[in-house]
Amino acid sequence: MKPTPADEALLSILRENARLSTADIARRLGLSRTTVQSRIDRLEREGVIGGYTVRVGDDYARGRVRAHILVTVLPKQMPAVVAALHAMPEVRSLHSVAGEHDLVAMGVVPTVGDMDELTDRIGAVEGVERTTSSVILSTKFER
Repeated sequence: MKPTPADEALLSILRENARLSTADIARRLGLSRTTVQSRIDRLEREGVIGGYTVRVGDDYARGRVRAHILVTVLPKQMPAVVAALHAMPEVRSLHSVAGEHDLVAMGVVPTVGDMDELTDRIGAVEGVERTTSSVILSTKFER
C-alpha cells in the first residue's frame, strides 16, 4: 500500500506529536474527525503505522550524550554483531549503510565517560573490525 499525499500529511503531524487529538489533527488537515480516525485505523491495519513511541523533551535530551557510532563489520559477522548491539540498551537505533562503514548506531548515555565505555564495548564485540564516533552537539530539528 502506498500512502496518499493526505496520508503523508497525517503521518507528518503524528511524527511531530502522536498525542494530538483526532479533532486537532482534523482541523490542521482540513478533514473531518471521522475521516482522520478512519485513515489512522487503516494505516495501523496496513502496517504503515507500526506503533507509537516516546520522544523525550529537549531539556532531558540536552542532559544526555548522544553519538553516531560508525561500525565496520568483518565478513559474515553481521548477524552476530547486530544481535550483540541490539542487546545494548544504550544503542537506540542501528542502521545498515552503504559506504566505508557497514552500520551506524545511535548511542545515548548520561556522560562522556559512559560514551567512552559504550564505544569500547561495541569495539570489543566479536566481528567488529573498527568504530568511529561522532558526538552530537545539538539537534536542529527532528520529525
